[in-house]
Amino acid sequence: MTKVYIVRHAEAEGNLYRRLHGHYDGDLTENGLRQVTALEERFRPIHLDAVYSSDLRRCKKTARALYEHKNLPLRLDTGLREMKMGEWEGKPWGELGRTDPDMVAKFHACSPDFRAPGGESFEELRERVSGTILRLAAKHEGQTIGIATHYLALRSALSVFHGCRVEEMNQVVPRCDNTGVSLLEIEDGRVNILFECDNSHLPPELSTLGRQNRALRSNNAAPEANLWYRPWEPVGEGDLYLRFRQDAWHLVHPNDPFDGEGFYRQALAASVNDPWSVVCAMQGDRIAGMLQMDKERYAGEGAGFIYFYYVAPEVRRQRLGIQLLGQAVSTFRPLGRKTVRLRCSPDNQVGLHFYEKYGFYAIGNAEDSTVPLILLEKNIE
Repeated sequence: MTKVYIVRHAEAEGNLYRRLHGHYDGDLTENGLRQVTALEERFRPIHLDAVYSSDLRRCKKTARALYEHKNLPLRLDTGLREMKMGEWEGKPWGELGRTDPDMVAKFHACSPDFRAPGGESFEELRERVSGTILRLAAKHEGQTIGIATHYLALRSALSVFHGCRVEEMNQVVPRCDNTGVSLLEIEDGRVNILFECDNSHLPPELSTLGRQNRALRSNNAAPEANLWYRPWEPVGEGDLYLRFRQDAWHLVHPNDPFDGEGFYRQALAASVNDPWSVVCAMQGDRIAGMLQMDKERYAGEGAGFIYFYYVAPEVRRQRLGIQLLGQAVSTFRPLGRKTVRLRCSPDNQVGLHFYEKYGFYAIGNAEDSTVPLILLEKNIE
């Protein structure tokens, strides 16, 4: 008999930015790293003979909690990867909900008819991941192994071991928190589930599911929590850009003159050169924020630059702002940028707290500004 501990990876960018990350190789969040520390304490007294992981970085970093303190090597297996999402990879959930709502509904229902363009079906995922787990268990007969995998990969395999159909998965297999742990006993291909999706090692403040549930119960929860993005339209939305710019400026520079014409000229030039350099963050059909990115500044230093990061006042308490960072990361990472930078006033304590919470740190002062600004940087490599 083989004992198999299966762990869902810690909180990752896709969970936070509300983007679909199947085979997309996203990283862990700052909260995810704290979850890994809690997971390591849980596994410290547990004997393991081998540790396997999906080859995607969010799983490999989570697996450290299982193997590093035991001085075991990490073994990678692509059979443990998340569902392949084809053309959907990396896209915001808000965009997919608008362009293909019927298929998104099938996805959430775990329908056997679901398949993203160029991706896998649930049946293919179930066969791949459950077969991989059984293969690894047979390889380690009489031993105890640990496995780090993904949300759908884990739940699909558990649905097979429960003996339920694809469309019954949501009723039979529980939701699994980031770093949730399941324990199986496997002998001659027969599987006994001792427990599944247990997150008792996570204090409430680290639980991703707990935060999501609190948001749903909160009066401040957004009616449409998933944003989508489109290029800014300078002709029809020039006044809106200036209003957003002026609001952001006066929040922290109430006594300094506002150069609206200069800001607009810069945004217009950037937009003409690359329409996706200035984007509107959309909540349904309304503009919830704006993001302006500069692909040239700091490019020689391997960094992308966020020139303007703005969330509209009416949605600032709906926890939507972090999704704009996801749009920036998804813009700069394919360009090979190792970091992303932005500037923030030292008087903007709310902004500084927000950026620090999500991994930014000060690297100096902005040298080309008429007002004091701190230059902040976040690793995205």
